[in-house]
Amino acid sequence: MKYYIIAGEASGDLHGSNLMKGLKLVDPNADFRFWGGDLMLEQGGKIVKHYRETAIMGFVEVVLNLGKIKQFFKECKSDIQSYKPDVLILIDYPGFNLRMAEFAKSIGLKAYYYISPKIWAWKESRIKKIKAFVDKMFVIFPFEVDFFKKHNYPVDYAGNPLLDAVQETIDEKGSLEEFIAKNKLDNKPIIGILAGSRKQEIDRNLGIMLDLVPNYKDYQFVIAAAPSIELEYYNKFIEGYDVKVVDKQTYDTLKYSTEALVTSGTATLETALFNIPQVVCYRAGNLSYFIAKQFVKLDYISLVNLIMDSEVVKELIQFDMNPKMVKEELDKILFNETRRNRMLNDYHKLREVLGGTGASERVAKLIFNYLKEAN
Repeated sequence: MKYYIIAGEASGDLHGSNLMKGLKLVDPNADFRFWGGDLMLEQGGKIVKHYRETAIMGFVEVVLNLGKIKQFFKECKSDIQSYKPDVLILIDYPGFNLRMAEFAKSIGLKAYYYISPKIWAWKESRIKKIKAFVDKMFVIFPFEVDFFKKHNYPVDYAGNPLLDAVQETIDEKGSLEEFIAKNKLDNKPIIGILAGSRKQEIDRNLGIMLDLVPNYKDYQFVIAAAPSIELEYYNKFIEGYDVKVVDKQTYDTLKYSTEALVTSGTATLETALFNIPQVVCYRAGNLSYFIAKQFVKLDYISLVNLIMDSEVVKELIQFDMNPKMVKEELDKILFNETRRNRMLNDYHKLREVLGGTGASERVAKLIFNYLKEAN
């Protein structure tokens, strides 16, 4: 079958690549055309647009780039009609993908959504578009099943694909010594820094994180460069700091870290699945933050806390995200054994809640079977 997949950011590229891997197992004749990234490209098929071009976040940023976004829609619609896929698979990225689902409906193309828009956080009204234009929804968090049930919209839950991605890295051969040698690091415990996957996030968060570096002479800080950001971009931040930046090694950085400073998003869950104590640090633009505060109705912003519905990891958001408070929280997970062990025990419970590995292949089987039934 022919699959057209749209993923607009780094996390979507990761999940899209694992889904493609699963689809190739159940459908040896799978043919892919997609908007995504390097990980999806490794699975074969034709990449139309890299998420480096499409990852635009924040209310103000979207407004400033309306012309570019309009052109993306035009290109995508034309490309889908030329390719004539059996199904359109949409991965998160709701501002763009929900409109593409509506387009699919208008031309009689099935639209399957993998990784639901977070309408349980804000813009719950999007449920109307989902019910109208999305033929099948595959969710990755257990609580989403009940949320959609409340709206009389059945969804499929087959586990969380991050468990597969993380376990694959954990099982890989390699050692801390090899990681240190490869990246010319010091022989000190590593504090990993994951400062976001977009330049806007890095601009607002990385500088504050780096202010802590002089306080921890017995540790080394290692920045895991976002796959969509060129290494040179980090130079203006790290000048004057004894810090290294590693490229395309986010999971290895987490695997060999003792603690981590992490911006909100998928990275918080990935860090937890690697069993690394973390402090969640997040700053947005003041206007974007003010607008979000009016609409977001959640007690937490990190996926770890949202899934567990309790404060497993400390979240320092906006004005609380300052060098003094980040240092206080980092000290707690570095030097307070009780606090550290409590977090690690909660991580264990988190894994139990999410279920076992194999989610990507299970979702691929569901997608393939639904398509066979429809044909």
